Amino acid sequence: MTRSSHQTGFTLIELMIVIAILAILLAIAVPAYQNYSIRASNSECVNLVAAVKLALVDTAHSNGVTVDNVQLADVGMDAATTNTPRCSDFDVVDGVITISSTGSDGTSSGQFSFSPVQATINDSVSWTCTSSHPNPQHVPAECRS
Repeated sequence: MTRSSHQTGFTLIELMIVIAILAILLAIAVPAYQNYSIRASNSECVNLVAAVKLALVDTAHSNGVTVDNVQLADVGMDAATTNTPRCSDFDVVDGVITISSTGSDGTSSGQFSFSPVQATINDSVSWTCTSSHPNPQHVPAECRS
């Protein structure tokens, strides 16, 4: 009678190779996910501004002025009601909307400014976004220059 010597299970070296491959994948995936998560949080601030931009343009059109002549009080909004856990220090001065993104630790992590571009009352309004965020990877696509 002969016995066959089939290997069952994995050797230690095979397990170490699998663990090394997983470690390399995690080393790549975790920072990418962190950047994505922070960018998504900052996108909340950009999305919050969309409603305000519409209200500013509507108010300017109703009053027969350009958007840079509209203030937050003219729209009937209060800056305090627009703050969220991730977005704060909301303000509108001469049509320029500013909002700060707040990090998970509660400190400001950057500011976004949306400036209206409108030559005359009859022209359409476009918006330019600038950011003071220290890391450009964390800035939503709309505000990357």
